[in-house]
Amino acid sequence: MTRTVSLPGGAALPLIGFGTWQLRPKKAYEAVRAALEIGYRHIDTATLYGNEADVGRAVKDSGVDREQVFVTTKLRPQDARHARRTLESSLRLLGTGHVDLWLIHWPTGRDDLVPTWRDLLSAQDAGLARDVGVSNFSPAQIDLLTEATGRQPAVNQIPWSPGQHDPELLDEHRRRGIVVEGYSGLKNTDLGDPVLTEIARRHGATPAQVVLRWHLEHDIVILPRSSRREHIAANFDLEGITLTPEDVAAVDALARST
Repeated sequence: MTRTVSLPGGAALPLIGFGTWQLRPKKAYEAVRAALEIGYRHIDTATLYGNEADVGRAVKDSGVDREQVFVTTKLRPQDARHARRTLESSLRLLGTGHVDLWLIHWPTGRDDLVPTWRDLLSAQDAGLARDVGVSNFSPAQIDLLTEATGRQPAVNQIPWSPGQHDPELLDEHRRRGIVVEGYSGLKNTDLGDPVLTEIARRHGATPAQVVLRWHLEHDIVILPRSSRREHIAANFDLEGITLTPEDVAAVDALARST
């Protein structure tokens, strides 16, 4: 059973998600179907990706109850001034009455930051999104939203990998009670690094599995993406891998060696 973290809106966010960036329509449909068959229950898409309809169709055709699948989409900054209309379009494409998480994909211009956040909160209050959050925001930008509205983002989705590991930034989010979702963890990692290959050898795992398991050891949500079923399955099969504290520290140290 995939571990989850509770969000303020009451939803349980699975720590292992399936990313769909760069998956074009037919591939997106097939990959999401495969992911749901394998056991993923968290699917991440965005208006920018252009595959919301295919993701929604895959969820519907999977036979898995919609309430069992955590669906995230994201608002492009250029759509900020008609945010509600954009979300309503996303919901039509996804074929659902609500998303479980709606994020501002990256910061808007400063003048639009707070008004856009108010629009996300309004959509949450209207039941169109169970939780709302941000992506690619700094702690200072998050504080700006929170101070203006009294409500902080549930999630910040940011690039995270062994080479980018930043304990202080992680602590900044922890202190605020904000869940960190890491993206491009495999893309931004040299999977041939001797540290990773040696840990993988000892655990009978792949270096990619070690990197993903390392994220989970830090309670960082992962969003691996692949169009190949064997990779989709391997990225989900992490429960049998138990990294030692020494393993985790060795992977952490890759940030200081890059």
